Amino acid sequence: MSIMKKFKLTLLGTFLALSLVFPNSANAQQEVQKGQVSLPGEELMKTYKKCTKDYNVIEALELLKQTTGEYSRKAILGENLTQKPVKIEFRNLSEINPAYANFDALGWKKSNKLYIYINKKHQDAPKEALAALLAHEAIHQDELNSLNEETYAWTLEAAVWTQLSEEKPELQKISHPLVERERVIKKLFEKGNYTSAYIRKFVISNKGYQNLPERSPGFEENL
Repeated sequence: MSIMKKFKLTLLGTFLALSLVFPNSANAQQEVQKGQVSLPGEELMKTYKKCTKDYNVIEALELLKQTTGEYSRKAILGENLTQKPVKIEFRNLSEINPAYANFDALGWKKSNKLYIYINKKHQDAPKEALAALLAHEAIHQDELNSLNEETYAWTLEAAVWTQLSEEKPELQKISHPLVERERVIKKLFEKGNYTSAYIRKFVISNKGYQNLPERSPGFEENL
């Protein structure tokens, strides 16, 4: 079974179980807090040095440990189709292509290396929002994309944000463009009873995805 197919089976089961997990907030909060740090220590810096040196990104990656996004954290560390760590950078995305100026992030592959470029406007975003965004972008591991793949990525992002924001309600009051993105997809996730039902509709209606095929390698089946 491929890495992606293992992920899909795990992801589907997790989405269906999320609504049962959230009410047990005391245990969940203890688990999430295990991954939280005030400032990355030397060991954490070593762990993520091939991916990033940015404190906020390191803290975001640590938060993924106790969420549905742990798969993505491991993928970023090297458990991906290239078997190499993913490099994460804040960039002015218009320098790559003017059409990308308002994108929140891009997954990029060059010379068999993976990159996640995050829009510089999100450099001061809450680490929880960055964690959700990174969970999404780590799903894109090759040059091919599809509606199914985007549906998985967006649904995973929504699941991670839902987990983290349920344990830290004050995040809902923060005014930041990346947090606003997360609020939107969380509402779709909740409306679909913690499934991809409404997120898929959102993906299909997105103008940026109009030319995507329905399937791509590892994402042959609908969620």
